[in-house]
Amino acid sequence: MPTDDVIRIAIIEDNRYVREAWSASLALTPDFVLVAAYRDCETAFKAPEFSDADIVLMDIGLPGMSGIDGVAYVTTQHPEMSVIMCTVYEEDEKIFNALCAGAIGYLLKEIEPDELVRAIRVAADGGSPMTPRIARKVIAHFQRPVRKDSENELTEREREVLVLLGQGKSYAAIAEQLYLSVDGVGGRIRKIYEKLQAHSRGEAVAKGLAKRLINPPKS
Repeated sequence: MPTDDVIRIAIIEDNRYVREAWSASLALTPDFVLVAAYRDCETAFKAPEFSDADIVLMDIGLPGMSGIDGVAYVTTQHPEMSVIMCTVYEEDEKIFNALCAGAIGYLLKEIEPDELVRAIRVAADGGSPMTPRIARKVIAHFQRPVRKDSENELTEREREVLVLLGQGKSYAAIAEQLYLSVDGVGGRIRKIYEKLQAHSRGEAVAKGLAKRLINPPKS
């Protein structure tokens, strides 16, 4: 997080008008420094100045690498950065996938400029800014009664694997931590996908969160 009197921000957004509007809003805030604005993750991650950012505003629907994959990359390669998703998507799956990938906030693009500035300050102070409708969706997921389905219930070992998947661990790292073979991990992950009707790591983790099989990521 910021170590001096300024907050350094990078933007990854493919819509030029949105990108310019965000840039203009941030430029009016004296203690904000716009590191750079990019149209895609690939360009951002190759730029030397990107690593100077404290906060990243990122869309989900980007050309090339998606914003969710971009969050996962930043979390791994730049763990000191905080990523706030700023998007049009309100679907539960995208919200949970983004949060599980490492995003610390989730805003809708309808946000007003002054609210965007406040959200960035919240993130810089260690908080998790969310558009109220998104926060309510997250809360509703954990308040919803969960039906028990013994046939599709995860075993304790499968839950352990799912937790480590949510932490971004590789198959090899999971195998080492749980004293399993890599093939054994792969077999359990296939079972997890089958039971949760998931087709990717992010989807499996999101559904595990929604069903309260694992705990949400810590801010």
